Amino acid sequence: MATIKQGLELKQKQKLSPLQIQTIHLIELPIQELEQKIRSEIEENPVLDDSPVQDSEENSDETKDVSIDESLDSDGGIPDYKLHVNNSGKDDNRSQNNIMSFQESFTQSLLEQLGYRHLSDREYKIAAFLIGSLDEDGYLRRDIESIVDDLAFKASIETDSEEVLRLLRIIQEFEPYGVGARNLQECLLIQLQVQERDCRSKATENAIRVIRDYFKDFSNKHFDRIMNRLSLSRAEMRSVIDKIVKLNPSPGGQIDDSYNDKAQQIVPDFALTIGEDGEFKLSMPRFTIPEIRVNRSYAQLLKETDNTSGRQQKEAAAFVKQKIDSAKWFVEALKQRQNTLESTMRAILNYQHDYFVDGDESNLKPMVLKDIAEITGFDISTISRVVSSKYIETHFGIYPLKFFFSEGLENSEGNEVSTRELKKALREIVDNEDKSKPLTDDQLVAMMNEKGYKVARRTIAKYRNQLDIPKASQRKDI
Repeated sequence: MATIKQGLELKQKQKLSPLQIQTIHLIELPIQELEQKIRSEIEENPVLDDSPVQDSEENSDETKDVSIDESLDSDGGIPDYKLHVNNSGKDDNRSQNNIMSFQESFTQSLLEQLGYRHLSDREYKIAAFLIGSLDEDGYLRRDIESIVDDLAFKASIETDSEEVLRLLRIIQEFEPYGVGARNLQECLLIQLQVQERDCRSKATENAIRVIRDYFKDFSNKHFDRIMNRLSLSRAEMRSVIDKIVKLNPSPGGQIDDSYNDKAQQIVPDFALTIGEDGEFKLSMPRFTIPEIRVNRSYAQLLKETDNTSGRQQKEAAAFVKQKIDSAKWFVEALKQRQNTLESTMRAILNYQHDYFVDGDESNLKPMVLKDIAEITGFDISTISRVVSSKYIETHFGIYPLKFFFSEGLENSEGNEVSTRELKKALREIVDNEDKSKPLTDDQLVAMMNEKGYKVARRTIAKYRNQLDIPKASQRKDI
């Protein structure tokens, strides 16, 4: 028989205020999304106004915009903060220099080239479907038969493998050359055949033979075997290698097609300069964010309804009060976002001071989120939100804030060094090795130890993979 028991249980729950929720959300937004959020807030809240104040209006009590504090002083408003976001830099043209625009959508570029071909409506749809099936590297890795099936079920187009392949070959003539290939071998062959068509040479002919007939041997660096079978001299083989390594193995350029027709922009949240006295000067230009204010007409409406008793007047007063409260929370959240981001960035600058002087990665200290959290007093999750999708412009380039964080290992002197420094040292060793006798991972460990870095073989293998450095056998040259 089931029994029912009654008891008391004490639980502690943390309930976030609307201001805290608003602040947390704004902190994690990059500058572009923040601008969109502000514009959306202005559209949804009639109390907010971003229209510029005309000089002739500045002295008019009837038309001048007011701050939230002026309208809410009697109702617990924020005493020292005006609803006015100062976001313009000293140079309004700075925005043009702070934006790194990525190239147009890969898919859009191919569709534009497709439009210049004399194709029937049916052929165009099949070719466009093929373009949409390419991966981010520009390859068609799907089976042709499965594409034929998809065209039938998804696009109601009956076709066959022969027609699909014919249209695929048309796409393979598009720029960047190599696009539409089904594997690396075909990608390289397409590019070599274009070179042979434009300017025939012995080196190109030999390269086509190598990739077409001895691709596996070439991939495995079996150059002596290729030279013997094709009767190539060492100089001829060297020319073949030089020709092939200059080809593009990723014609799609790994462009994220989610951008489609719109170019993705990186707008730095911070700008760092160094004064003549060597002091860091940190700013947050925020040149794209509009100034926002509370229109005096709504504050006046609220004042006029204070002493009225009518239902409609009370409802109007409640509506205005709710909108002004919402505006107050939003603007205070903007202020807290700016203070949080600035405090975090200054902590990073102080921690990595030597690095920010000249951008030398060997001066980059090991640093994790906890280190900055302890300095600023913020929670680790807050630091994580600040770091996410934020950028800083320095005199040596634009960098994501995540770049400055890395784990650390001890060197032979017992000092902790950044994993980024270790990777830089590993890259230098590999770049300077004898390519005819590339160093094995064990040899790399020994050389790293000679430089004072205590690393294990598995660590070398991990860093090598992260740096896209092939194994020794794959780095061999003639």
